[in-house]
Amino acid sequence: MKSNYERLIALADEVFAVRQDPEQLDVNEEVIEKLQSIHPATLSDKDFGDGPVLWILLIPTTTDLMNKFIHQEINEKELYELTEPNQRYDAVYLCSALVLEEYRHKGYAQEVTIQAIEEIRKQHPIKALFYWPFTEGGLHTAQAIAKKLNLPLYERK
Repeated sequence: MKSNYERLIALADEVFAVRQDPEQLDVNEEVIEKLQSIHPATLSDKDFGDGPVLWILLIPTTTDLMNKFIHQEINEKELYELTEPNQRYDAVYLCSALVLEEYRHKGYAQEVTIQAIEEIRKQHPIKALFYWPFTEGGLHTAQAIAKKLNLPLYERK
């Protein structure tokens, strides 16, 4: 039987197919290191003792980069590359939420994401959220998070 970690990796490959799309962010150790330097809350998980059951990836960035992304002037990889550590961030990209099937529809992704955004808001004046929908569940989760945080939500078309 596969570990939760292995199942989440397989789920990421299935949902996002990053290896077939060079414009998406392919998360590796170097990317994780930069994300952590942007803010420690960029990567979050939930673990009930048997390994992670969900992973959340957020990218705090600027409104200018957000607008370029949602208007398809830059891609996801460029958004990441252009977002530098030690900037003043006022937008958060809801990059990905991966949840093992048996843990879906329990509010865990929403809970973990809101906690991470609240941590980011302690240092940065976040005024907007944005996302690139891949699944219906992702759309609903993004909308619920924006509503609970009372922030506008922008979608990349």
